Amino acid sequence: MQFDWFFLLLCGWLAATVSGAAGFGGALLLLPVLTLTVGAKASVPILTVAQLLGNLSRAAFGWREIRWRPALLFSAGSVPASVIGSRLFVDLPPSFLLRLIGMFLLAVIALRHTELGRRRLPERMLVPAGVATGFLSAVAGSAGPLGAAAFLSLHLSAQAYVASEAVTAVLMHLTKSIVYGRYAALSGGDVLRGLALGGSLVLGSWTGRKLIDRLPEQEFAWLVEGLLAVSAAWLLLGST
Repeated sequence: MQFDWFFLLLCGWLAATVSGAAGFGGALLLLPVLTLTVGAKASVPILTVAQLLGNLSRAAFGWREIRWRPALLFSAGSVPASVIGSRLFVDLPPSFLLRLIGMFLLAVIALRHTELGRRRLPERMLVPAGVATGFLSAVAGSAGPLGAAAFLSLHLSAQAYVASEAVTAVLMHLTKSIVYGRYAALSGGDVLRGLALGGSLVLGSWTGRKLIDRLPEQEFAWLVEGLLAVSAAWLLLGST
């Protein structure tokens, strides 16, 4: 068990480095490892607490670059939708969650290679994009690529994009943590595990911040997509 958590914290740092540099993908890369360590049902609430810390650090590291208007518009949709999704999550069976997460990962990869995925998102669409992201994040554990796609389409600088998206994630994960706790999906032990994992995500966010301006954007995106595809296959095969 100690080795499992050492490996998990190492994976958390690596996943947060990816997320801190690319703005998405960290939670979805970490979720399969966490699922195998603590089970599907416990993994989502624990990851929510960890992501809360990780995204707080990303927002703090890029505080001056945050674009508040798009962040708050997006959150106006994602926060209430995450309440509904969190309540639904409590009643979902673990095997269904594994398949749902795996299929969602494959759908995200496919979307990024369509004309729709490359199109600039009008500001008026930030609220409905937030609704979709908040709901799927609460049910499946993370919908970071959807939120990232919305903010990437605004053509912000790399630093502004990462920091602004992190603000929306903080509000969403805080809401999910409260609802999970209210319906006994988040125990005291889960909170402690989430805080421990969150520490590795904070360190990874700092590492990712250092990498933003150094890695070729296209090559890094291909790497993340490849890792997401492996994660999807892992979850789909593990749920059968």
